[in-house]
Amino acid sequence: MKINERRTLKRSETQMVPQPIKGETGLVQVDTTWGKIQPMKVADGVRTVDEIELNDWLEAGKQIIDGRTPDFYKTSTISGAKNIPYNEITERMGELDSNQPSIFFCNGPQCPQSPTAIHNLLEAGYPPDKILYYRGGMHDWVTLGLPIENKKQ
Repeated sequence: MKINERRTLKRSETQMVPQPIKGETGLVQVDTTWGKIQPMKVADGVRTVDEIELNDWLEAGKQIIDGRTPDFYKTSTISGAKNIPYNEITERMGELDSNQPSIFFCNGPQCPQSPTAIHNLLEAGYPPDKILYYRGGMHDWVTLGLPIENKKQ
């Protein structure tokens, strides 16, 4: 099996972000067979962070960038994240905190949105030491029961 190839679902609707299961408090469901698995190291000079580092970053009030498109962001996001879609990142580089790194995330280990944003920033000359990558994205964050902002309310 070639795990670096794009995988598809056996049904028509993709559910990339974990969703609550009706009548099952605290349980979520999510598709695990969509997209293409992204590498742990997204680019030279860009460090990958885990949930503990991301949580520390949040508690310190530092910048977290949700690189997903607005349709995903409007559903839910990691608490405190700012949405700059991956396809707008080079035009909106001025919104990034140039004094410290920003953590970028998207839907999860199979989503190319934040890796694409990171590559676009690097190609535009943004310094790699100002970029951190949370590969787990919404998928892993929600699966671990960590805090999100539910934007559907």
